[in-house]
Amino acid sequence: MDTISWGKQKGKRRFKCKNCGIYFTLENKSVSLKNKEIWFRKWIIGRQTYEQISIESGYSISTLQRYFNLMLAKAPQLSYSQNKEVYLLIDATYFSNEICLVVFRDDVFKQTQLYRITDGEHFEELREDLQNILDLGVKIGGITCDGDKSLIKAIRKVCPKVPMQRCLVHIQRMCKIWLSAHPKTRAGFELREIACKLHFIDCESKKQYWIRELVDWFEQHKEFINEKSYNEETGRYWYTHKMVRRSFSVIKKALPNMFTFLQNPKIPKTTNGLESFFGHLKGNLNIHRGLTKSRRKKFIQWYLFYKNQK
Repeated sequence: MDTISWGKQKGKRRFKCKNCGIYFTLENKSVSLKNKEIWFRKWIIGRQTYEQISIESGYSISTLQRYFNLMLAKAPQLSYSQNKEVYLLIDATYFSNEICLVVFRDDVFKQTQLYRITDGEHFEELREDLQNILDLGVKIGGITCDGDKSLIKAIRKVCPKVPMQRCLVHIQRMCKIWLSAHPKTRAGFELREIACKLHFIDCESKKQYWIRELVDWFEQHKEFINEKSYNEETGRYWYTHKMVRRSFSVIKKALPNMFTFLQNPKIPKTTNGLESFFGHLKGNLNIHRGLTKSRRKKFIQWYLFYKNQK
């Protein structure tokens, strides 16, 4: 094609085709795509909207939307750590459109080792995910999780020798909800006070004092929490003080795994780090309302990918 130089346009060398008369400028596509990916990253983890990025980048909103949709159609491959011991935080969070995100995240190096986007916390999927982490060569030094039965069952099935820590904040939160802010019974008030002290336990002696206080509480109120009432409509007996009983039951079942962190300080005693991570993810996703279900899933995948690179 015969071309001649035809001045400059917006700082770029302009050319004219002698055959068809069309004017054009040369463009380095690799640089352009790299620049667009920088803006895509800001759209994913920088909490920036199309309008903000358009003003900063000079690209039109329609151009950004086309490119970002192409990126969302891809599935980034998450990198993982093989040569170090990880201390996993495992938890799930739910989004609209029945999307459940299960994340296995290392608390020390703040990297997601594996994730699954599904519709709920299912034993078979959790068991498979834990096995996949081990098959990848990742050494698990400890696991901190909430009280989900399917997850605990999967941990005991796949890695029974790995130290497990129950999230203390989750136990406290459940007790506070069930006992309410102002319990009407003495037993409920005292149990709430005991549960609130969990956060301050940081050594073996405090642990023993706390367990002693819990045992004394049970000995004093066991008849109260075992008290039953008769329901004439159903013809059945039920526990009269079911919320106090339920709170004590949660503590009792979790007790064997409540203080694992005292033996190894690298094991976090709560899943707060992961809950904070979920909060930032949902905050970013909510900025871009209107994404379809499939694109919401891709957005989550890209968010996890970019966060692992930081």
